[in-house]
Amino acid sequence: MRLLSKAGVGVALMMTTALGGMAAVNAAEQVQVAAATKTAESANPLLAEWTTPFGVPPFSQIEPEHFLPAFEKAMADHKAEVAAITGNPEAPTFENTIVAMEKSGAALDKVAAVFYNLNSSNTNDELQAIARELAPKMAKHGNDISMDPKLFARIDAVYQQRDKLKLKPEEVRLLERHRLDFVRSGAQLPKEKQDRLAQIMERLATLSNQFSQNVLADEKDYMLVLESEKDMEGLPEFVRAAAAQAANERGLDGKHVITLSRSSIEPFLTFSARRDLREKAFKAWIARGDNGDEHDNKEIIKEIVQLRVERANLLGYPTFADYKLEDTMAKTPAAVEELMLKVWEPAKQALAEEQKMLQSAAAAEGQNIEIEPWDWRYYAEKVRKASFDLDQAEIKPYFQLDKMIEAMFYTATRLYGVTFEERKDIPTYHPDVRAFEVKDKDGKHVAVFLSDNFARPSKRSGAWMSSYRSQEKLRGDIRPIVVNNNNFSKGKQGEPALLSFDDANTLFHEFGHGLHGMLSDVTYPGQAGTNVLRDFVELPSQINEHWIEQPEVLKKFAVHYKTGEPIPDELLEKILAAQNFNQGFSTVEYLASSLVDLEFHALTDAKDLDVAQFEKDTLKKIGMPEVMVMRHRSPHFSHIFSGDGYSAGYYSYMWAEVLDADGFEAFKEKGDIFDPELARKLLENVYSAGGTMDPMEAYIRFRGRAPSVEPLLRNRGFLPDEKAKVN
Repeated sequence: MRLLSKAGVGVALMMTTALGGMAAVNAAEQVQVAAATKTAESANPLLAEWTTPFGVPPFSQIEPEHFLPAFEKAMADHKAEVAAITGNPEAPTFENTIVAMEKSGAALDKVAAVFYNLNSSNTNDELQAIARELAPKMAKHGNDISMDPKLFARIDAVYQQRDKLKLKPEEVRLLERHRLDFVRSGAQLPKEKQDRLAQIMERLATLSNQFSQNVLADEKDYMLVLESEKDMEGLPEFVRAAAAQAANERGLDGKHVITLSRSSIEPFLTFSARRDLREKAFKAWIARGDNGDEHDNKEIIKEIVQLRVERANLLGYPTFADYKLEDTMAKTPAAVEELMLKVWEPAKQALAEEQKMLQSAAAAEGQNIEIEPWDWRYYAEKVRKASFDLDQAEIKPYFQLDKMIEAMFYTATRLYGVTFEERKDIPTYHPDVRAFEVKDKDGKHVAVFLSDNFARPSKRSGAWMSSYRSQEKLRGDIRPIVVNNNNFSKGKQGEPALLSFDDANTLFHEFGHGLHGMLSDVTYPGQAGTNVLRDFVELPSQINEHWIEQPEVLKKFAVHYKTGEPIPDELLEKILAAQNFNQGFSTVEYLASSLVDLEFHALTDAKDLDVAQFEKDTLKKIGMPEVMVMRHRSPHFSHIFSGDGYSAGYYSYMWAEVLDADGFEAFKEKGDIFDPELARKLLENVYSAGGTMDPMEAYIRFRGRAPSVEPLLRNRGFLPDEKAKVN
């Protein structure tokens, strides 16, 4: 591990001692070194106490050069804290081992939260270079702790006597999770296998970081410049406004630019009458990380998959999917595949019917073409308009971003009693970010919520929730700082950002994750907020989406940005009636990615893996329609290759959809989407409970029974007969 960069004096002293044979550094020199170290640390805002409102990071004071020294100091402190645990002469207890571990690493958590959030939301060349340097160091730091034999021996000693310790249920679970995490990290392996596993983890960290940076580079570098009115044929005003804003941000005033941000390219593919430009943009979109240049990710994927196979084998599993899924609700690859295939065939049947409608729409325009992937959204919009008299350009003026933010706050207040007050005195890392103080029904501070909604070149694509600080009670009543990131397009100067209905769903989805972090009410940081099993973590986000689909909410907040008039009943009915339209397409697009993910991680050997051919062969095996492209092609599938959070786990969105669809049915059965008793159960057992209990137990406590898959199939339009049963 690298010494603190500011500790060059210490290195010089060691050299002096070695060369000159000095027995010790004199007291004056020691004081001088200590004083210099203290001064350097106090000058680093990452190592100082934050006196900002609610202890939010002082972003304006933090510079890239502060990070490496702060990481080095924080890692050294963490190692010292762990050494104090392993060196404790007293017998291992829950308090002196498990609780002590939960208290350790606070400084590292603090520094890492700031760095990794900024590197995702507002990065630059300096931060990316630091990320490359940090990746193997942080992996090694984690390995050194998780493979420490003395530390595991203490944890295991507490675990073996757990039945005699009179622990609370959440403490038992915390103890079990700590031991399981160590076992799954190789704590029981012989030394030579631990050493190899450590090498693998460090290399995977480097590869995952490089994968992410390659995708971001391709996204940042690409621009489709629309030079003339002909290039913009078919584009409604809101798409033109967003394209003009994107051009302005890139120094191309007076022009219009389409980027590879989903909120930019999807509207373009939906409305552009220029088939040649749609094809050009679409092919660039699906080729991110797959251009045969310095940003190509295929060789990186090959190495990642092979290293994951080896990692699983070292830990006693035949495949990485077996290893990864053992610690989920699903438990096995077979269970995951069973769920996906149950939906796959009905989805393909629905897709085939949708394709016929789109082909007919093209023919009706005199277009003698076969529908291609870059045509789908364009003709789907035409069919949607014809079938439901629904025009997306008519919808957007009613979905102002600021009003949708009001809507999501309103639903949280009605359900959970929390309120949101915008605070201009809370520091933010970018002018686009809005900061809110969250309070409970009694006016007590609950959390800080940072809302970062717009696309920019310095932000990775997609939408996500993260935290700058997690909730806990172990070291005092520590309240969370949560951030939601989206990539919406700005409106033109002086006008609000307008969302599609899908964008509004994304806003509510990420806010559901945000609520999971903000409403956390646990003692131990390791159980706070989203620290739950991967295929349970999407329940709080996905169930929250249901409220934006409710007329009671839409009639209040979907108001025209020019007239202030609420959305007409007729238009609202059309939107809701069209909810199942194109579900075959969206389901096949998603499931194809999920099945490819599972196949990659079911490999027993990837030494000769040809990534492009493997993707092609897998799609052929599952019967992927030729008109389709998977939602995330492998070379830019960041969910599974930028770290292993969703690796062998992209299915979890659908697994959680079984829970969220069934869970929202409970509110519908009550006849009140804000039923107080159900909201209380959802809050106490899901949003506030974090990882304190088994996820199925948490769900049953909320719902009163185990979930059924029927509401999911019905919601997607694959179960037309509500009385039909699934075997």
